[in-house]
Amino acid sequence: LNRCLASLPDAGSSVEEMEFNWDEYLEDTGATAAPHGSFKHVDTSLQNGFAPGMKLEVAVKSDQNTYWVATIITTCGQLLLLRYDGYGEDRKADFWCDIMTADLHPIGWCEQNKKILKVPEGIKDKIPDQEEFLQRVLKGACSAPANLLEGLHRGKNPLDLIAPGSRLELQNIRDSLEAWIVNVVDNVGGRLKLRYEGLEDCDKFDQWIFYLDPFLHQVGWAAQHGYSLQPPLAIRSLKSEADWQEILKKVKEEEEESSVPTDLFKDKPVIGVHSFSEGMKLEAVDPMAPFVISPATVCKVFNEKYFMIEIDDLRPERTTSQSYICHVNSAGIFPVQWSLKNGLHLSAPPGYPGQDFDWADYLKQCGAEAAPQSCFPSLTSDHGFKENMKLEAVNPVDPEEVCIATVTKLKDSYLWLQLEGSKKPVPDCIVSVESMNIFPVGWCETNGYQLRPPRKAIVNKQKKIAVVQPEKQILSSRTVHDGLKNQELNSSDSVVINGKYCCPKIYFNHRCFSGPYLNKGRIAELPQSVGPGNCVLVLKEVLTLLINAAYKPSRVLRELQLDEEAAWHGHGETLKAKYKGKSYRATVEVVRTADRVADFCRKTCIKLECCPNLFGPQMVLDKCSENCSVLTKTKYTHYYGKRKNKRIGRPPGGHSNLEVAIKKPNKRRKRRKHFFVHKKKRSSASVDNTPAGSPQGSGAEEEDDQDESERSHSLAQDRDKRKRKLRTFSFSDDENKPPSPKDIKMEVAEKLQLDSNPLEWSVADVVRFLKSTDCAPLARIFLDQEIDGQALLLLTLPTVQECMDLKLGPAIKLCHHIERVKLAFYQQFAN
Repeated sequence: LNRCLASLPDAGSSVEEMEFNWDEYLEDTGATAAPHGSFKHVDTSLQNGFAPGMKLEVAVKSDQNTYWVATIITTCGQLLLLRYDGYGEDRKADFWCDIMTADLHPIGWCEQNKKILKVPEGIKDKIPDQEEFLQRVLKGACSAPANLLEGLHRGKNPLDLIAPGSRLELQNIRDSLEAWIVNVVDNVGGRLKLRYEGLEDCDKFDQWIFYLDPFLHQVGWAAQHGYSLQPPLAIRSLKSEADWQEILKKVKEEEEESSVPTDLFKDKPVIGVHSFSEGMKLEAVDPMAPFVISPATVCKVFNEKYFMIEIDDLRPERTTSQSYICHVNSAGIFPVQWSLKNGLHLSAPPGYPGQDFDWADYLKQCGAEAAPQSCFPSLTSDHGFKENMKLEAVNPVDPEEVCIATVTKLKDSYLWLQLEGSKKPVPDCIVSVESMNIFPVGWCETNGYQLRPPRKAIVNKQKKIAVVQPEKQILSSRTVHDGLKNQELNSSDSVVINGKYCCPKIYFNHRCFSGPYLNKGRIAELPQSVGPGNCVLVLKEVLTLLINAAYKPSRVLRELQLDEEAAWHGHGETLKAKYKGKSYRATVEVVRTADRVADFCRKTCIKLECCPNLFGPQMVLDKCSENCSVLTKTKYTHYYGKRKNKRIGRPPGGHSNLEVAIKKPNKRRKRRKHFFVHKKKRSSASVDNTPAGSPQGSGAEEEDDQDESERSHSLAQDRDKRKRKLRTFSFSDDENKPPSPKDIKMEVAEKLQLDSNPLEWSVADVVRFLKSTDCAPLARIFLDQEIDGQALLLLTLPTVQECMDLKLGPAIKLCHHIERVKLAFYQQFAN
């Protein structure tokens, strides 16, 4: 309750809650988003931990009891393209493996587990001495991370391993030779909220730091590098020395439980050797208030890596100093005269006599020397940022806030950012293009974090929020009731009354089956959890994230919209979706009390034909209770593919033990026309062409349905023709003519009869098969990407869309044929 009340506005004010939309905002302002490739730290955070060139030990296909060393050629989600060492540059033997199912291990596993390393038959003649060959290829080799190949972390995004409760070490910003343990309170896309060990529930000294920050390390780093573990001076007086030592002892005992894999920090910038000396003068930006450039002094050199600078202040009465630790690659330090050369204002030190600051006079007065140019890192202008571009940036005054930012000025590799919507207006911030406090457009939404909207935002809908007088920090439920009883509330009001209205945390269980509507790749990018908080607001956020993670957001919105025949009645909320440049709205029913949340999540999952545990108040740690890992799309097609109301090539939802009502599409569409509305664009360039008298937006949806219906009808006609006669396919293209499949007999309506095992198909075999289908134009892609039979059997709709850059229609058509091959494989060749 206190958390919810704390988020309410100042007393006596009326508030308009604005639903900010980046696309509409960019369109309205005529601005462009900064390119995603300009945010290197974000790209690094999205990597799966595997990289081309890494080596691992893999079971040999022809003999599952033996293993051989393979090298990663490329990665695609949880798929790895591998090549056994010994094939050199020969790509014909490359094969795909699924991290979650294949027999993959780090280098050294066979020796530790007494397994046999044996050269595969195909390259036996090329490797006369196995031991000598292994010593040569493994010398200096980088093994694939063991923690991502085995155990609970298998297949996980490495970033997810930094979970709340994890411990790290943070160097002291005032003394780089000291560090102290910090606890991870929250992980927002790699941006960590950290709390010093020993402060428990005290958040006064919390810090937000990106996980790749050079001053952040795994536990044990200080001891390994000869640094002392000491709590910072700011908190040292809060406990006795004995208490701090007891805390340190406890941390060491629990080190294994809360440790973070060291591989996570392999992409951190390496700190080089500096050449600064004490007393040198330079120009600097204070990271705590990065609004001006000021003269500064190197006041202390700790070692070859770290030094301290202090912003110059000439006032005799000053009692504090603005000083902080730097290294050779620190942002915001410049040589003397840098501002002048770039036409920028240099702020004179407080207490400086005269109005015009002159470096030559100042150095003479101080008896100091300027730090030479060679001390500073080289600046680059190759970054992709331009003036007036939009991005998201941390407010340096209040790091809890991430605001919309506009690039107002560019100099070398530095940006001047104007922050919009911050609680307290701040001047333009000066940040490096490599800053880890700036993010691409949409980063907050992707990670489930609140982005501060601009004060004059595009308002899609205004909602009233009941304002409770915040004079009392703790309010009982009766007090809140009394404060609200005279206020008129409508169906869109959001009010927290007592504990039962507080929604538990909703987890996205990324390993669970995502079904036909939701894009597995986008589901994997969703935050680990949302909430806790007000039921209506939390569930609305969860549904919005799901809609945005769909192949076709408008379709998922229609599946979720309010059903007049619903067995339970909750709370109507208007949700939106954007698809193919059009906006859709629908009223969706959500529950208002905590006791109904679990049932609501389960029913919504079933409605979206995904695993009932895909999202909900229960976290799936290792194995899903629904055993959804075995219900692949292939098996869905196998068991349910003949249902009349299901489209060809599209797996239905639900599980065999769940009751799922079969909907009536025509009746449903007719009933929902009244409130599934397409919102017209403001721009004249995007005038809606909906026929007069028809509901806005429904036309686009029905057109999509009609296209799919026509496709299904066309497939049905082809099926009828082919049922009359079994075809034996011949090919005029003899390029790379394979020995198999010799003859592929197809019967589209019922099943595919294969003359050879698809596991043994070569790339040319796969190409020949595709040329026998209505997806023949796509065969060239399979040839270029060298997809053999094994890789073909691993392909899914998300993989096809992401790796082959196909639109939904062609991807579904292609996956229909892939699923038929899988089904034939299970029926003919799998035991």
